[in-house]
Amino acid sequence: MLSGCSAVRLAYNQAPELTYWWLDGYFDFNEQQAPQARAALADWFAWHRSTQLGDYAALLALAQRDVQTDATAEQVCRWWDELRRRLEQSFEHGIPALADLVSTLQPEQVKHIERRYRKADEDFKSDFLQAAPADRLEASIKRTVSRAETLYGRLDDAQRATVARAMARSPFDAQLWMLERQARQREIVQTLKTLVAERADAARVQAALRVFAAHAALSPRETYRAHSRLLTDYNCVFVAQLHNSTTAEQRRRAADKLKGWEDDLRSLAAQTPPSAPGLPAGR
Repeated sequence: MLSGCSAVRLAYNQAPELTYWWLDGYFDFNEQQAPQARAALADWFAWHRSTQLGDYAALLALAQRDVQTDATAEQVCRWWDELRRRLEQSFEHGIPALADLVSTLQPEQVKHIERRYRKADEDFKSDFLQAAPADRLEASIKRTVSRAETLYGRLDDAQRATVARAMARSPFDAQLWMLERQARQREIVQTLKTLVAERADAARVQAALRVFAAHAALSPRETYRAHSRLLTDYNCVFVAQLHNSTTAEQRRRAADKLKGWEDDLRSLAAQTPPSAPGLPAGR
């Protein structure tokens, strides 16, 4: 399947169908909603392909330059802000179509979302809330090393030790994150129940979706907001420290990786979107 086509290009071309099935896992689309959801996703990805991928590619071109030199924590945080802004823009573009779908939800579908959240919470606990602190730390180190090696290639022993020390001192609180996730889930479920019961109009549903996005970006709960600020600042320092420890060869590899992603995105932006596979609507 990958012959003559990178994993990035393959994944992006399949993304509308994969996203449909992911959403269906939460919404449990009925026969009327399924084609509406597929059409909305096709439109969103066509917009994304034609307007966003070129911008992402340009950003990756800048990253290739920056990755060759030492970094500061401030630079790392600026990069994070750039990525977050693009994520927010992409969600905003999808709000009208998503609101149209939410307006058709039935009470049983909201209950299905609630049940799906509980399953997601169990998955989260398995990944981030191991019972033994040592196991939790080991999992955090493993995740971080894996992410770094995706870009730089294999880390040496000293770099792995840097990761281990940083994760051991990290303010990241998985239990607090879990509580925040559950608070957001309750907010979403309760809001959806109200919207469905009152058959809210499109403007009201869109406003609710924007509140969800705003709360995801900045929690309304001060305890978590403070934690998020602390963690972001800490991670920016850590990422800069780890990057500054990389060798010339690791930075060259990182630049090559970024160039490959840039080329993938430019190629995708120039392509005509593939037609959707002929899978049956709904489940």
